[in-house]
Amino acid sequence: MKGIRSRLIVYITIVLLLIVLLLEGVFIVAVHYYYLGSAMETLSSRAVTSATFFNKYLEGYSINERARYILENLSTEESSKVEVLSPAGDVIINSFGFASSEHIETPDVKDALISGKGTYQSITPLNGERIMAVSIPLRESGENIGVLRYSVSAEPLYDVIINIVLNAAWVGLLVILFGFVLSLIIAKRIVGPIQQLTSVAKEMATGNFDVRAEKRYDDEVGTLAVTLNYMSEEMVKSEKIKYDFISSVTHELRTPLTSIKGWGETLLVGDLSDKKETLQGLEVMTGETDRLIGLVEDLLDFSKFQAGEIKVSLQPYDLRGLLEDLLLQFRYRGQTKQIRLYADIPDQPLPVDGDFNRLKQVFVNLLDNAFKFTPAQGEVRLTADYNETLIIITVADNGEGIEADDLTKLGTKFFKGRSRQSGSGLGLAICKEIIELHGGRLRIESEFTKGTSVIVELPRYPVE
Repeated sequence: MKGIRSRLIVYITIVLLLIVLLLEGVFIVAVHYYYLGSAMETLSSRAVTSATFFNKYLEGYSINERARYILENLSTEESSKVEVLSPAGDVIINSFGFASSEHIETPDVKDALISGKGTYQSITPLNGERIMAVSIPLRESGENIGVLRYSVSAEPLYDVIINIVLNAAWVGLLVILFGFVLSLIIAKRIVGPIQQLTSVAKEMATGNFDVRAEKRYDDEVGTLAVTLNYMSEEMVKSEKIKYDFISSVTHELRTPLTSIKGWGETLLVGDLSDKKETLQGLEVMTGETDRLIGLVEDLLDFSKFQAGEIKVSLQPYDLRGLLEDLLLQFRYRGQTKQIRLYADIPDQPLPVDGDFNRLKQVFVNLLDNAFKFTPAQGEVRLTADYNETLIIITVADNGEGIEADDLTKLGTKFFKGRSRQSGSGLGLAICKEIIELHGGRLRIESEFTKGTSVIVELPRYPVE
């Protein structure tokens, strides 16, 4: 029973079997009590009526005289065996007209003498047959002088009961058989979609994300099929983003390497006495080397990010000092690119519990992106604010902005966006991870062609 289908069939069959057995048991008991109870009630009514009559109208008669009178006045249609017994249980006369030496010791006789009425029903055959009997005392002046006993064979009733039980058993077997067939159908309808989903999942595990699961029913399995299809679509998108990312990084690595190699070959075959050309070549090679170092550092940080190994060493310090240093660093860059850099930093301290180097990496990346995507004559704003619980740093530009479709994906792994500007596309994902490790949040607001704002929220360190 390793499969769900086998277990379903077995469980449904067992439950159905138990229900049928319970109902059969209740039915058999009900039939038994109905037939035997009705027969006993009829027999008891007849015996009580007869005994009451004889006790009332045969006052002064001896037990033998009463016995003969009872025998002579029995109805020809009387099917019961009628016996008149002495108080000791000896048969004085029976409905066959013969005195008998038979001694009856069944409980109904004793109960009749004690309580005024006794009944008896033999479950097992007695002297070859099962009987039902009712005994009523015959009285004279309040004293028991004998017993009037009505008895009848219960064998015909048991034959009827057995016949009904056998028919009920056949019906029960048919119900169980029908239930078994029904369990096969139910198991197939339940397990079939699951097997199809399993097959689809195996195909996806081999890398075939074009396969789709069929939603057969609007239930949990159907929801699972929809979820599996959604996962497949997301995997396809993720794979595409990953391949685009690899292509982008490869291009970003190839460009500086090509420049370095080109200038290296130029310097090797050129005239090194031309100091201006040599310095120009070395400057280009140094700049491209810095680009390579930045890319490699991004890739190393991203690999740590993927493995969950980015660590931060937290200690309290004033974030305002870091921001002022960055202003000095990027102000010269703004002048060379003809981009205005504005700052709004409060005079009050901005205390945070953070990793200085990691936070510097974040804000350098954000400012670098702002300058990269802002055209000449544009502007970049660095503002800082605070409240009782948060330090809020905003880096805003009026550059090209981000399209709405890309905005929701920005900061996820492998996603670079549609900009043609150079870069690996890893920076924001790494920045987001670093800020979250500080217990903060990084969010992006942008309007296409109008600019972008990156808001960093860090917990404010309590200062006494």
